[in-house]
Amino acid sequence: MKPDSVSIQKRYDRIAPYFEIMEAVMEGLFFKRWRKRLWDKVDQDSRHILEIGVGTGKNFEYYPANARITAIDFSPQMLKQAVIKRDRKQVVVELEVMDVQSLYFADNSFDTVIASFVFCSVPMPLKGLKELYRVCKPGGQVVLLEHVLSSKPVMAWIMNLVNPLVVGLVGANINRNTVKNVQSCAFEWVRVDERSSDMIKLIEARK
Repeated sequence: MKPDSVSIQKRYDRIAPYFEIMEAVMEGLFFKRWRKRLWDKVDQDSRHILEIGVGTGKNFEYYPANARITAIDFSPQMLKQAVIKRDRKQVVVELEVMDVQSLYFADNSFDTVIASFVFCSVPMPLKGLKELYRVCKPGGQVVLLEHVLSSKPVMAWIMNLVNPLVVGLVGANINRNTVKNVQSCAFEWVRVDERSSDMIKLIEARK
């Protein structure tokens, strides 16, 4: 793991026990309904799904019952919280510590690859997105829910200004251009859900 990844991993390890409390308000007001929209995009015939950046397991309640789920996170302490929740809620999921920039899976392994609010924290997002493309089966889908840099000049200026502080505190960038990054990969097509807002994008790509 590269130095940037290690430093961000340590930040997430540090906040893991408090992560759900830290995000409770935003989760209840905004993120929860976006997560449902994200998982509603999953193809009904997806047999094997890979979740990137499972964190503390906030998406467990949306997992489809008829699919095999593998979920990864590069923070061992975040994954520890996910294991506790998995066992308490009896969720059927395989959990592994892994970095999205260097996935251990073979090419063309998954019908669907899915992530929520992950690529803000990936040091080399294009490398991570290319890994998603690689492990996705031909004809399969990659579905992402991401917060991105605002298209409004004043707000974008503010976000760029405070981004170093946010990265230093929690390891997340708030000024990523994730839609453009996905479009630069080799997907057959990329769509942004029309319900997306200026700074929250629901992105679907097809290999």
